[in-house]
Amino acid sequence: MKNTLITFFTLCLSVAVIARHESYYGKTKPANLKEEKVTRVRFYLRDTLSGQNPTAVRIAHANLTGGSESPVGFGSLFAIDDPLTVGPEKHSKEIGNGQGMYVSGSKEMSKFSIVMYVDLAFTTGKFNGSSISIFSRNPVAEEVGEREIAIVGGRGKFRMARGFVKIKTHKIDMKTGDAVLRYDATVYHY
Repeated sequence: MKNTLITFFTLCLSVAVIARHESYYGKTKPANLKEEKVTRVRFYLRDTLSGQNPTAVRIAHANLTGGSESPVGFGSLFAIDDPLTVGPEKHSKEIGNGQGMYVSGSKEMSKFSIVMYVDLAFTTGKFNGSSISIFSRNPVAEEVGEREIAIVGGRGKFRMARGFVKIKTHKIDMKTGDAVLRYDATVYHY
C-alpha cells in the first residue's frame, strides 16, 4: 500500500511537471518599437586575393571546375576579412571590416557572380560597434551601373536591420580577383 501510494504521488507530480513544461513558447506582448529610421552610408570594401597579405582566402574548391588554376573558379569557397574604408585609395582611413564567406556561383568568368554571407562591422565613428549583415547573390561581372544585394539583419545601432546595398566596382583585376568596391547601403532599422 505504501509503495502504491508513493508511485501514485510520483506519477501525479510527473504529470504536473510535464504539463507545466509542455509548451515551448512564452507570452506574446506588443512590441514597443520606436519609429523606423533610414540610414544611408557609403564606404569601400577592399577584397584582396593576391600577395603576401590577402584579405580573402580560398578555403575549398571543386576538383572538376579548374579549381586552383582560376582565381575565382566555380564552386570555390572563400573566407574573408576585408577592410572597409572611407575612400577607394589604398591608404584611405579604415572604418571597419567585412568578415564572412562567399562562394563562386558561376561557371563562366564573363558571368561571374558570388553568393555571399558577410557581416559588415563598423569599428570607429558614429556606428562603432554596429554591423550590417548581408546574405545575397552578387553578380560581380555586371559592369553596367550598380548591382544590388540584400541586407538581412544587423546589430548595435542597426539591430533588426533590413534594406539593400548598391555595389559599384571601383576597380577589379580579373587575373588576381583583387577588387575595390563602393558600397552604398540603405538601412532600415529601429
